[in-house]
Amino acid sequence: MPVVADPRLPAVWHFDAIGAPWAISTASPLPAPVAQRVSDCIAAFDRTWSRFRDDSLVARIAREPGRYEMPQDATPLFDLYRRLDEVTGGAVSPLVGRRLEHLGYDRDYSFRLAPGVSASDPAAVPRFAEVAHWDGRVLTTTAPVLIDIGAAGKGCLVDLVCAILDEASLDAAGVTDYVVDASGDLRHHGTVPARVALEHPFDPTLAIGVIELSNAALCASAPNRRTWGEGLHHIIDATTGLPTSSVVASWALAPTGLAADGLATALFFRSPDALAEAFADDFTLEAVRVTADGIASTTPTFSGDLFS
Repeated sequence: MPVVADPRLPAVWHFDAIGAPWAISTASPLPAPVAQRVSDCIAAFDRTWSRFRDDSLVARIAREPGRYEMPQDATPLFDLYRRLDEVTGGAVSPLVGRRLEHLGYDRDYSFRLAPGVSASDPAAVPRFAEVAHWDGRVLTTTAPVLIDIGAAGKGCLVDLVCAILDEASLDAAGVTDYVVDASGDLRHHGTVPARVALEHPFDPTLAIGVIELSNAALCASAPNRRTWGEGLHHIIDATTGLPTSSVVASWALAPTGLAADGLATALFFRSPDALAEAFADDFTLEAVRVTADGIASTTPTFSGDLFS
């Protein structure tokens, strides 16, 4: 999702994090202590949640069942996953990690099916409640499970980074307006909205519309950036263990990166209207979904412009 450059935010810090390029735009370069806090936050998040490293907490949980004390960011993450599980009938789950490995999206990025695994045969992922119990900060598992928070994790990390920037603003460190861009997960803070183009799912050089982002988060989801084999990609329906096929792109605008990221994934399984209704007591969701036949649908509250 390209963001139109804001001349008021000329200082852009580019870096890679959790396997994707990031950019933080501010009026002036981030003070070194603030930048270090951002780097430390991202490193700690990766040590907890990365399924691509042997020393992460997620890797420990995958090796043996047990009782694990989780970091503070696990609480909003698992609470959101519980709600997404309910509203999508189990299609969105943090337990798809093993299935992704079997389909080839593994630690070595082999993109080869595991022996005996078929890309077309259903293999449902266990429901969370069947193998795990979440008690606010403690996760208890009864079987080895490989957690993958790809449906909402990057948005959660964006929120953690924004919290550091907000605190820096309160500390008079010079951080007021900013845009955090985590490769499709955006969060804006400031007085002048950011104008964002919605990338065409079939041609990344084109846009299907634009929207203004103001003190909120906008997250996109699409299978076209991480595909391999025939019909294989990273958006898995946990009820079947198979990649989705009927939806090709989605965007969700919500108050936080966590909510926007999780709902952008959920849009692959439920309509914009259904999700807006499910979260209506929490916030007003703005969403767009494009199906494989090229038809776009939106929530009635969508404030952007879609090109015909």
